[in-house]
Amino acid sequence: MRDPLSEKCVALKPSGIRKFFDIVAEMKDAISLGVGEPDFDTPWHIRDEGIYSLEKGRTFYTSNAGLMELRQEICRYLDRRFDCKYDPRTETLITVGGSEGIDMALRAMVNPGDEVIIPQPSYVSYEPCAILADAKPVIINLKNENEFRLTAKELEEAITDKTKLLILPFPNNPTGAIMEREDLEAIREVIIKHDIYVLSDEIYAELSYKGKHVSIASLPGMKERTILINGFSKSYAMTGWRLGYACGPANIIAQMTKIHQFAIMCAPTTSQYAAIEALKNGDDDVREMAEAYDQRRRFLMSEFEKIGLPCFEPYGAFYVFPCIKEFGMTSEEFATKLLEEEKVAVVPGTAFGDCGEGFLRISYAYSIENLKVALDRIGDFVARLRERA
Repeated sequence: MRDPLSEKCVALKPSGIRKFFDIVAEMKDAISLGVGEPDFDTPWHIRDEGIYSLEKGRTFYTSNAGLMELRQEICRYLDRRFDCKYDPRTETLITVGGSEGIDMALRAMVNPGDEVIIPQPSYVSYEPCAILADAKPVIINLKNENEFRLTAKELEEAITDKTKLLILPFPNNPTGAIMEREDLEAIREVIIKHDIYVLSDEIYAELSYKGKHVSIASLPGMKERTILINGFSKSYAMTGWRLGYACGPANIIAQMTKIHQFAIMCAPTTSQYAAIEALKNGDDDVREMAEAYDQRRRFLMSEFEKIGLPCFEPYGAFYVFPCIKEFGMTSEEFATKLLEEEKVAVVPGTAFGDCGEGFLRISYAYSIENLKVALDRIGDFVARLRERA
């Protein structure tokens, strides 16, 4: 028989995150610090609104772009929180999570052979989505000594006459790195000079612990060349509701809406009604969860110092990215031995790009109690490795 599979799809590597967690699911007393999912339940007032929408029989399709009331609330939110102004009718699209927005933006914007710059370590979907859109991924290996921020010099060196789009993944998964205003202003000059576009994934915007997050779309000259991706999964603990949004120039959003129309139709109706409530009345919930994450972040940094495990201080998302190069193992070897010997699951840094070698992603989207147990086990494991050396 003829091979039924696409060569392009077969060539894609599966996610490097899930391997360890399939093992954890079968392992008694194991602690997972790997999945990037809030441990909080969706706040009750948001759940209640979703339940109420079902009780009222609101189970119909919405418009392709999403409920107008939700788009209006998103635009109000972005304006008051990040000084980003969008038209809810033409510049806003409701998506099935932020991930769908990333995929649609790439498919709507790139032609075969266009280059898409992807700073790594970063979220596992960017490179595969670029490949599936027939773009050529161009990887910038971010550096520990720069706190894994993207510099103007690194960006300048990666741009060619085929560059179409920069993916800007900050606050960053897996490193927890952020880009402050001065960092963004420096790369803004390069972006405008070379007339390229930006896909800014800001899903962790509310989880920034060093002042308020700055969106590159709020800088002069950047709104018209930026697609802003955000959603409800991280800041409102709504991962399973599968709801995100994209905001950007009307001509790009129109093409993304066309793809969304043919592939998805619309985002889940129940989730959209719940999200309206989240935006209207969820600021206190966001603040409380962010404060809890910050407490956990500071706890982990303190524990790493006691263990002697080097780690730059991350100021965003809910991840730390400690360095394990001293032990002479690959990240995967270290993570595997840690799981086997101490029943603690973390993610090898290489799951997020080759330059993640020598690092681990540890999520602190878990209770302090679980983090304390896990860090004790990691401390014991590291002590044994040093004794063996």
